Amino acid sequence: MPELSVWGGFLLFIGLMLALDLGVFHRRSHVVGPREALGWSALWVALSLLFNVFVYFLYEYGWLGWSELASHRLSGREAAVQFLTGYLLEKSLSVDNIFVIAMIFGYFGVPPAQQHRVLFWGILGAVVLRGLMIAAGVALINRFDRIIYVFGAFLLYSAVRLLMAGEERFDPDRSAAVRLVRRLYPVSGRYHGSRFFVELDGRRTATPLLLALALVETSDLMFAFDSIPAILAITRDPFLVFTSNVFAILGLRSLYFVLAGAMEKFRYLKTSLVFLLAYIGVKMLISHHYPIPNLVSLAIIAGILTVGLGASLLAAGRGKAASK
Repeated sequence: MPELSVWGGFLLFIGLMLALDLGVFHRRSHVVGPREALGWSALWVALSLLFNVFVYFLYEYGWLGWSELASHRLSGREAAVQFLTGYLLEKSLSVDNIFVIAMIFGYFGVPPAQQHRVLFWGILGAVVLRGLMIAAGVALINRFDRIIYVFGAFLLYSAVRLLMAGEERFDPDRSAAVRLVRRLYPVSGRYHGSRFFVELDGRRTATPLLLALALVETSDLMFAFDSIPAILAITRDPFLVFTSNVFAILGLRSLYFVLAGAMEKFRYLKTSLVFLLAYIGVKMLISHHYPIPNLVSLAIIAGILTVGLGASLLAAGRGKAASK
């Protein structure tokens, strides 16, 4: 019962925030400007840090009987460090997803006023899918402890794949999700406001907005295959894994609108993600012999991200100066 109370309270809080987001603040479709996006980004970061304070007291003092559960016998400090490290890791890995979302919106010519709606429903679906994947991942790693080596090797492979990836031609029509939508429904040749479906000639017809949504969902599912094993290197506590994931994902929408118009300024972020994936992969592979403390991991992840951001902004500044 204590576990149900905490999980239920968290899900209720997230549900209320999403209802306020779509039902109040974004009830009418509009273009999300940089100032609004920065405000929402700051809000989600602040909520994440406040929740981390709650995590500390939850685990340190066993609120609502939490400490009676064998799976949650972490100190408040350990739990808070694990949540913050997982949140920062997931936030960093989500940056690559932003680049893909920008390509999807560009390919389908999604009107700026409708982009928030696509991201809202796409990320809501991502929360559900990741919850299922987290449950499966935690169950696997608890039942077959040695599978951590498989996860570690997979993350190293992902790092190499990301490093070697060139500028691939983006062709959504080859996506299984797009082909499935086209097989199930006729697709309108134009947008109809914020609607995913319309009635045309007496037939239920999908709009291009639904194709964009299907691809956003698919892209997050693919990125989850990297991010879920990565966070399991930080913590195996299902509550910490899920909550850090959710806060990182929910902040992705506003982060997209902050970065979308300036993607070229962050050219070295992908390189920093290579080092992130490689580090987490190595951490998993040596975890049984040389476990790396999560406080050290937090510092390393923050350092990698800071270097990537700093190098990107420095290069962008030099390019701007050279163009004058």
